[in-house]
Amino acid sequence: MNKTILITGSTDGIGKLTAVKLAKDGHTIYVHGRNKEKLQGVILEIKEVSGNNNVDGFVADFSDLEDVKRMVTNIRNKVSKIDVLINNAGIFKTSATSKFENFDIRLVVNYFAPYVLTNAILPLLKNSESSRIINLSSAAQSHVTDTMLAGVGNVNANEAYAQSKLALTMWSFAFAKENPSITTIAVNPGSLLNTNMANEAYGQHWSPASKGSDILYDLAISEDYKDSTGKYFDNDKGNPKGNFAKAHQDAYDDELITKLVTKTEEIVG
Repeated sequence: MNKTILITGSTDGIGKLTAVKLAKDGHTIYVHGRNKEKLQGVILEIKEVSGNNNVDGFVADFSDLEDVKRMVTNIRNKVSKIDVLINNAGIFKTSATSKFENFDIRLVVNYFAPYVLTNAILPLLKNSESSRIINLSSAAQSHVTDTMLAGVGNVNANEAYAQSKLALTMWSFAFAKENPSITTIAVNPGSLLNTNMANEAYGQHWSPASKGSDILYDLAISEDYKDSTGKYFDNDKGNPKGNFAKAHQDAYDDELITKLVTKTEEIVG
């Protein structure tokens, strides 16, 4: 069955590899990037290598939540339903700063942006008979502090990244409970994959990027995962493929999750 699939942060890395793999299966693919020219080039490339002309895209800078909202309007105008949403866009080490108040750019791109996007296109996901959301978490997860959510204080890149990824995981679990008809899975696609993000941050990699794109592909469309909502998949826990595992302990603390989601709504709502 042809599915309509939106993959954020898909002009390079595992997002792009996943888009190519899904396009080759004949699905309708929407890619996303922050640079219009690069996005258009990737759309043409995916069409060429996949032989699938049902590929299009959307432009938005995820460090700017107003830009995310403009992208939502464009999605609503062009798409009637979404079967699979892969919240893949992410940022780690960068010299750029957030365009959303004083919040750390990693919190904005890795958590606030997918939160805003997903909730805004929820009706399109509900138009699908069996929709899925795959949220890109990480092995790096750290307690989300009050100062981080207040947008005050300086936090190093590693800590900010880890907090943003735990926030995304905690919200994934809350979203899964609130929307039982949608299969929602948080995933660590693999540590230090051969991507620009890992190589720029560490100058090395442990595994090929395909390890990450392969698991995103499986989680997105395989029948094996259709009943796995509200779980965390750790792709470091096996070779070539991982398994469901425990996320950070805070992801199972209802009080902390409620506090996070309430505060998030106050900030971005």
